[in-house]
Amino acid sequence: MTPFPHAHMDRFTIRQRLKAVKNVYEVRVALPDDEEGELVAYVEQKTFALKEDLRFWADDARTAELFRIKARQRFDPTARYRVTDADGAEIGELGKAFRRSLARSTWRIYSPGGEEIAWAAERSLFRSVLRRLIGLAGLIPLVGNLIELIPILYHFDFYRGDQQVGSLDRRLGFRDRYVLDVSGDGERAIDRRLAIGLAVAMDALQAR
Repeated sequence: MTPFPHAHMDRFTIRQRLKAVKNVYEVRVALPDDEEGELVAYVEQKTFALKEDLRFWADDARTAELFRIKARQRFDPTARYRVTDADGAEIGELGKAFRRSLARSTWRIYSPGGEEIAWAAERSLFRSVLRRLIGLAGLIPLVGNLIELIPILYHFDFYRGDQQVGSLDRRLGFRDRYVLDVSGDGERAIDRRLAIGLAVAMDALQAR
């Protein structure tokens, strides 16, 4: 399996960038005060694909692929997403807990063998419901477009069993920006590529 250069890191920033047609994200090391440090991964969401496909590259020139996330099935809200390295070796899987997500968005992280190793859930039920209402308002011409500009802060908490080991926090700004912190996972049971992949997937693969 191809080694990941930032496997020893615990805190990252994720920022969405403006690009025509496609979703693009930059993952960087989080410095003190949540400033953005060196680039960890440049991410592109493949457009017009029958299955969701996210590619994580070492730089924006896409000279070296680090890992990718791809749906096993098409258009399935309960589908799992395979996470593989550049050589195709299995890193693990990500899956949305569909029923629990009806109230609060909930995701599960699985090992290559299919064992659940961690899960992440939205902290605030109120904000979860509010975001859904804003999403529905987006279907209304003109009015919906204005309402969707309202920024809604949200937080996801990461757990191993019943123990919280991390969080994903959205920061206010014109484009989406997040801080991922999994420093509570001192044993590094969660592969950092799975944690980063899930943080990006929460924005790119679902209407939050």
